[in-house]
Amino acid sequence: MTQVQLVATETDILKCRSAIQALRPSLTDALYFEAVQRTLADNRQIIFIEDAGQAAAVAVFETGYNLFRGKYIYIDDLSTLPQYRGKGYAGILLDWIFDFAQKEQYEQIHLDSGVNVNRTDAHRLYLNKRFQITSLHFVANV
Repeated sequence: MTQVQLVATETDILKCRSAIQALRPSLTDALYFEAVQRTLADNRQIIFIEDAGQAAAVAVFETGYNLFRGKYIYIDDLSTLPQYRGKGYAGILLDWIFDFAQKEQYEQIHLDSGVNVNRTDAHRLYLNKRFQITSLHFVANV
């Protein structure tokens, strides 16, 4: 049985590096550890599935409350190393987040996903897991 683990130690943070960098390649080795520590200090958690001594898949999510969403979870990152894709690991992580949301009485789970041909499998997974496309996301660099 595949076990979902919560990042709790520096060793866990390092295990997740390759899977996080697969989605965030600009997060170099020199920047990685501090960036993850800052992320965890900002009300976020990281869960992962280990395979062959490394995190094969990871999810980074925050919890919060706001006027629009109520009590919510927002998934910042969901990434599976290329060699482990197709094993269902991302779906297992999403199921874990849904179970956590129900136990802790969160009202909604949100995520954004880039739109390009390389994201088709991810979008299929999100739709299969009951996510709905509800808005466009706008951003302005300053």
